[in-house]
Amino acid sequence: MYKVKVFGHFSGAHNLRGYKGKCEELHGHNWKVEVAASSEKLDDLGMVIDFTELKKSLKACLSGLDHKYLNDIEYFKDNNPTSENMAKYIFDRVSEIRKDVKIDSVTVWETETSSATYSA
Repeated sequence: MYKVKVFGHFSGAHNLRGYKGKCEELHGHNWKVEVAASSEKLDDLGMVIDFTELKKSLKACLSGLDHKYLNDIEYFKDNNPTSENMAKYIFDRVSEIRKDVKIDSVTVWETETSSATYSA
């Protein structure tokens, strides 16, 4: 199995509903996002997918999150904008865009030392 990963970034604000602590208040992060894709076979060029194409797909997804109040995004009106839910949201969107490759996982870092991963 071959696996490739690309990274992206976005800045966004949120607050966690029902959370008792500092994160209940409005605050923001400079989020780092990793998307991993895999294939058992390589294409004619010897690639799972061109890094540039996977990065474009991630960027298209992240552009809808960048400099936004995440709680206002439709998905996060029903799902608390936690790192875990953010990873699933991005996973689902990138998977919709990239039907030509298997998206394995999305990892979202809200700080350098804290991340959450969603995988299918």
